[in-house]
Amino acid sequence: MKKLILLLPFLLLLVSAAAQEADSIDAPNKDAVYQRPFILQGERGSLAAAVGGYVEANTNYFATDGISDGFSMEMRRFNIFLYSTLKERIRFISELEFEHGVEEIALETALLDFEFNPALIFRAGIVLVPIGYFNQNHDSPKWDFVDRPLVSTTIIPATYSDIGFGFHGTVPVGSLALTYETYLLNGLQDGVLNNTENRTFLPAGKNEGRFGQDNNGSPAAALRLAVKKRKLGEVGISSFAGYYNTFKKDGLRLDESRTAWVFAFDYNFSIGKGQMLGEAALAKIETPKDIGPVFGQTQWGFHADFIYPILNGNLFQWKNLQLSLALRLEALDYNVGAFDETGDPISDHLVSVLSGISLRFSPNTLLRANYRYRWDTDLLGNPPAKTAGFQFGFASYF
Repeated sequence: MKKLILLLPFLLLLVSAAAQEADSIDAPNKDAVYQRPFILQGERGSLAAAVGGYVEANTNYFATDGISDGFSMEMRRFNIFLYSTLKERIRFISELEFEHGVEEIALETALLDFEFNPALIFRAGIVLVPIGYFNQNHDSPKWDFVDRPLVSTTIIPATYSDIGFGFHGTVPVGSLALTYETYLLNGLQDGVLNNTENRTFLPAGKNEGRFGQDNNGSPAAALRLAVKKRKLGEVGISSFAGYYNTFKKDGLRLDESRTAWVFAFDYNFSIGKGQMLGEAALAKIETPKDIGPVFGQTQWGFHADFIYPILNGNLFQWKNLQLSLALRLEALDYNVGAFDETGDPISDHLVSVLSGISLRFSPNTLLRANYRYRWDTDLLGNPPAKTAGFQFGFASYF
């Protein structure tokens, strides 16, 4: 895979030499970090630097098997973007994230792009790892749901950024745009198994130390290939693989090396007035032989979203408002397999249905209300815990 990462950019550069410029093609998913209002407005005004961001807040009321913690309000995120054109074909962008008020503060993106050609752009810094669709296109104002997709946040695991470098580019072929992204990264770390979830949990491997040092000295690799057709949509496949555990230190072998590998398929289509998008992921994680069946070696999941506008019009002093209905179907299995002792299947899985309605005042600002019903089945396959609840919130770029 690492050899492919090194060769792919140069092969695509040769193909692009006889092709038209990619700037005329609708922006693919890989360019989501630059498809933000403050950048687009700044570039139209020929600004060298721009500041923007987004804010989201919501209310929650959920009950599991009739038991509820009651009603609560949440300032979920306040994110600040910084962008600068340092020189022609050299761009910088960063994102500083404040979650749950100031409970969590993180530098989510800080990267430089050096564009040799639209088909060959060198990228280095803290990058959004190209696994699936959502991880790079996760800004809340773009979505009609309050909560992020479960497969994206618990298996992929979004939002996942890492320190690394690599190449990305776009090759136009007629009405199609072929895109690629390929990076070497520090990768996930020991928390994949040592976590409070008491299961194999890739998001817990996003240790903050990954921005400063690789815990095992062996880089991880990520690759995404996609095809986009103007005015229709995009389909992509992606893969991430790397050692996650600390198996050597100071030249000493401490443990066997163990790999985490994720494969994802994603799509985003416009069909008439409606939109269909989603992603599916399969994860394979090597675990110690003596760790027991609680920690799964195989996980999978998917989400499928359907959004359809039912009304466009004016309200009070606002013009061109859009009212849409939304539906999300989700299913995940965190432990595919069977108990060695009995042969019975392991049942650590869930199913969720999420419905919603959103009111967009512009492409950048919306109100949204969601209702979720979710079934969670435990490891032993007992009758599922049933969770239901409402959410209402807003999200807006600024």
